[in-house]
Order: sequence, then C-alpha cells, then structure tokens
Amino acid sequence: MRMPETRDVTAFPMYDVPQPTQLVGDDQEVVLSKLPVDMEPRLVWSHFEDISAIPRPSKHEEKMIEHLMAWARDRGHEVHQDEAGSVCIRVAATPGHEGAKPVVLQGHMDMVCEKNSDVEHDFMTQGINLVVDGDWVRAQGTTLGADNGIGVAAGMAVADDPEAVHGPLELLCTVDEETGLTGAKQLDPSIVQGRTMLNLDTEEDSAVYIGCSGGADSNGLLALSRRRGLLGSVPVKLVIRGLRGGHSGLNIVENRGNALKLAVGVVLNALEQNSDIDLVDFEGGSKHNAIPREAFVTLRIQKTQIEGLRSVTAACHKGFMEEFGTNEPDLEVVIEELDDSEALHRVLENSDRDTLLRLIDSLPHGVLAMSTEVEGLVETSSNLAVVKTEDEAVRIVTSHRSSVMPALFAVRRRVGSIFRQAGATVKIRDVYPGWKPNLNSPIVQTTVTVFEKVFGRKPEIKAIHAGLECGLLIEKVPDMDCVSIGPQIENAHSPEERLQISSTQRFYTHLKAVLAELA
Repeated sequence: MRMPETRDVTAFPMYDVPQPTQLVGDDQEVVLSKLPVDMEPRLVWSHFEDISAIPRPSKHEEKMIEHLMAWARDRGHEVHQDEAGSVCIRVAATPGHEGAKPVVLQGHMDMVCEKNSDVEHDFMTQGINLVVDGDWVRAQGTTLGADNGIGVAAGMAVADDPEAVHGPLELLCTVDEETGLTGAKQLDPSIVQGRTMLNLDTEEDSAVYIGCSGGADSNGLLALSRRRGLLGSVPVKLVIRGLRGGHSGLNIVENRGNALKLAVGVVLNALEQNSDIDLVDFEGGSKHNAIPREAFVTLRIQKTQIEGLRSVTAACHKGFMEEFGTNEPDLEVVIEELDDSEALHRVLENSDRDTLLRLIDSLPHGVLAMSTEVEGLVETSSNLAVVKTEDEAVRIVTSHRSSVMPALFAVRRRVGSIFRQAGATVKIRDVYPGWKPNLNSPIVQTTVTVFEKVFGRKPEIKAIHAGLECGLLIEKVPDMDCVSIGPQIENAHSPEERLQISSTQRFYTHLKAVLAELA
C-alpha cells in the first residue's frame, strides 16, 4: 500500500506532509506525479491520488482490494468480503451518534480502460498520469477513472475526516461494475447491514439522481468464408479516428459519431464505385459501454484505383463534417497503404463481405426514444459498440439501455432479428434491471432538503440513462432506500474524461451534511 503523502498531520501524525504547491491558473495545465496539497477537500484528493496509482481494470481489482483492506485494517475498521470480491468496510459512528441507523456509501472499484491509439499505457501494470488543467483533473491520453474512483475516495475520506459527523457507516465497494455489474449481481447481502444507501457514482454537479435505466447486451457471431485476393491487388487500410467517443448512456443523446458506422458508410460508398474491393478485416470499438472512437478496415484494391478510393474517402469525410459539425472537430478519415503479406491475401468471399457490411449498416445506434415522464431524459437507446474480425468469424457487440423494461426487451428483440436475418447467432448477456424513481423516498427527501439548506438553492432531481448498481442492489436487499450523488465528471469512458475540482468540493460538503443530518 502506497502511504498517502498529503493528509492532515493532526489526524494522521505517522504521515509526512510535503510543503503546499501553488495550484495552476485557469489557462494552464501541468502533468503531476501527485496532486497539489492545497487542493480541497484534501482528504478526498489524497485518496483519489492513491487510487489513481493502482491498476484496476474491470475483473482485475486485486490490487485495489488489497489497498482498501490495508487501509481499513490500519484504522481498525471491520472488513467483510463476499465470494465475488466486493468489500464492505464498517466504520464506527462518531462519538455520540452510535445509535443512528447505519448508512451505506456505495461505489465501484474498477474503471473503464480506454486510451488514444498513439498513447503507450498498460492498464494492467500502470497507474494513471494525472493532469491538473485549471478547474479540472484529467489523465494524460487515457481515461481518468474518476468513474468511480472519486466516489470510493469520498467514502474513505469521510471515514478519515476528523470533522465529519456520522452514524455507523458501511463502505460498500463492488467489483466489475463496468463490464458486467458482477459485484452487484453476485453480492452476498449478508455483508451489508444498512438499509439506507448513498450511491456515489453519478456525474453531475448539484444534481440528485433517483432512478436509472436497465440494460442488456446482444452479441452476434457471424461465420465467414475466405478466398485469395484478386490478382494484382494491394492492401490498404481505412482509418477512422479523432472521434470523441464517450459513455454509451450519458453521451448517446449528443449525437457523437460512431466510428463503426462511419467506416461502413465509407466502404459501402466505395463499393458503389468499384465492386472489386476486397475486405480483409473490419475492427473497431473496445468496450460495450463506450461509443467507438476509432475503426480500422483493411481492404485489397488495384493499385491504379487507390486514388479513386481516396476521393470517395474525402467526399465521405466532408459529408461527416456537415453531419456532425463542431460536435466532432477532430475527425479524421484516411487511407493508408500497407506492406503486403501472405495474411493480407486472405479476403472474405464477396457474399460474406456484403452480408457483414449490410449487417453493420443495419444495426441501430443512438437514441431510439425519449422519456414521456422526465423531460430531456433518453428513455431507450442502442450502442453499436464493437466489431472484431477473426479468421472464420466476426464478433459484434451491441448494448441497449432503457428505463422502461418492455422497451428494452423490444430493442433487444429487434437487434436479434437483424442478426439472425444475416445468419448470425445471438447471445444475450449483462441483463440488469432499472431503478424506478421514488420521489417519496426518505433518503431522497433528506438529500434534497440538506442541499437546499447548505447551498441556498434547489438541486436538480433526475434519473440517468445509464446503469447504476442501485437497481441490482435493491433486488439483493429489497428494503434498501437509495439515492445517488456525485461531482461533475465529463466524457466518462473516453480519454477526454475529466473531473471538476470545484464541484468535488461541493459534492463532499453535501455528502458530509447529509450524513450529519442522518446521524
């Protein structure tokens, strides 16, 4: 366990605190090995820095679990762990509040591991390089992991904070939220005693979330046949890059470009001009819950026809820029010539090429319906997430979300029909329930009232078009009363992810005030 270097010496005299560092100005940025010690709230940032140094991809949270357990035992907290790996740390009440009902502070340990293609980073062995950029913290070319490292850090900070007032606390830290909600699905409810829960995994300043969408993945597997490429052809690669990507729930309403959809559009336009283009492979996307930022399509074409392909590519790029405008200012659509090899001579049969391209083109992506109950809330969406070509098959991942379960089942059925019509087999996975809003919930009412008292204004009360663990945890513990809060996090699940410093202070102030009220 890496010892914290920025904590209050009056609270933890065993730690040395370095001299304060001046925060950078609003128009400056600096890459840091550690965050400036005068960033507030200090305990939150110190724990977030520690967490950021720990590799924690989904399904590989072992080092994070070690860190949490060492921290808890060092402070004398009781630790419980279930078979899935999720950890529940019981923190004693502050003096005089032992009789209060226990409160669960819940977050997840894992993070989405995305990086730009020109960045060298091994998420299995390396921590995150933090950047302070004015009022924001971000990472250097990778996801930041504020989703949900900052939530876990806030829970740890409350437990360490000598000024915090609270009853008994349970810090419930789950595993594998991002790729399967595994920790919530497999939670052993016996490790949790509290029946009031503050989920710390939403990403909007001054908002109180009271509901979320359910979700499911539909994965298709399409068999492929190959032949040798046309005589005299050469390999080229179509590259789509520079898209913003982002969270497939939170950012789906913004009409960001999907690299897979753009790539298939280019290839289909090129085939209209030249039907002798062979397809070697089609790749793009990496996570079911991230909008694909890049796509790579390897083709074979006669050398004399490369310039014609470049013209088609340029025309498509112009069209994409008209469609997306300033929403995707860095989009690149380029053709790269490749060195030939025997492997690149194995191309798809024309019929399989056409079936695959039409399948990708037909699968829905984007907002499918808006909520009739909550203004501005996406009700139903689908994300064409991953295409991965193997030698004899192609794997396609799509992810669907809806706050109305019949609508979720309908889009899942529609996508399944498209897959089957193309001759693909379909596997449904990662089905999870939504969390139905309840404005009469005691913890919702307390959270809203406390916000008004502290900040002198009303928070926004919202539901989110993303999967929180609340729905699954309520299934496991049916009498659990939930609410969700968090700081401002933008562009989660992409290398553009950033966390607002000032909103983190507001979030922590609100969290402490709610706990004091409940105590």
